Amino acid sequence: MNRKVIITCALTGAGDTVGKSEHVPVTPEQIAQSGIEAARAGAAIVHVHVRDPQTGAGSRDVALYREVVQRLRDSDVDVVINTTAGMGGDLYLDPDDPSGFAEGTDLVNGIERLAHVEELLPDICTLDCGSLNFGEGSLVYVSTPDMLRAGAKRIQELGVRPELEIFDTGNLWFANKLVDEGLIDPPGMYQLCMGIPYGAPPDPALLAAMVAQIPPGVVWASFALGRMQMPWVAQSVLLGGHVRVGLEDNLYLGRGNKVTNAALVENAVTIIEAMGAEVATPDEAREILSLRPRA
Repeated sequence: MNRKVIITCALTGAGDTVGKSEHVPVTPEQIAQSGIEAARAGAAIVHVHVRDPQTGAGSRDVALYREVVQRLRDSDVDVVINTTAGMGGDLYLDPDDPSGFAEGTDLVNGIERLAHVEELLPDICTLDCGSLNFGEGSLVYVSTPDMLRAGAKRIQELGVRPELEIFDTGNLWFANKLVDEGLIDPPGMYQLCMGIPYGAPPDPALLAAMVAQIPPGVVWASFALGRMQMPWVAQSVLLGGHVRVGLEDNLYLGRGNKVTNAALVENAVTIIEAMGAEVATPDEAREILSLRPRA
């Protein structure tokens, strides 16, 4: 069991959730304010996506990231900033003619996905460790071994800590290979992402099996989508890991009860403390993850 638990709050994501809850932040100001509130509630890390303020769709616009990160850094709260670097991997295929790209495709190489990381140098950025049939329909998320090696090398050069996003067992295998190849500075940081169609299902036995494959010295967390979000807090802590909650992954506390990011963090704090563990502060998270000190 983990006795000092880092909480990450995933603030907004890029999924089609804006119309499903009034609490999902959209503008840079809303995303930053939601992050500040989550930090005050107990999150040591905030995981940042940005959205087009007009449409609510996920975006790679560096200016939007710049505003969110600057607002967080200028605030009166201490929080570790983790930006996604997963945008730019969406490939939509026509099932009747898969030889070309279909509408909705946003596909760039691994280095182009790091444009905002290059400029803003967050504490952490994500690296999605494999391609995936993403949900129903014709969307494939593309992240090839060559892209991943190039991205990992550049993130390493920038001095940013990569959080290796692991959606299935093959992703875990490849994450371990990146560590073995020296492309990930110690300690490795893994996020086991469960319940995302069609990767690893949210099964406790599968989580335990995946944890058993994590190399010594790697710091790991896990989360699950929807109503499994809070049970997964307990599962992760029991197995020795850290946790993630937030509106990117779940909109509710109880049936029909739409809540804020701060409320989700507060509930995670309650679970962690009821288990006899402590919630890590941002400085403790920096120590656990060997991050640079707060500027």
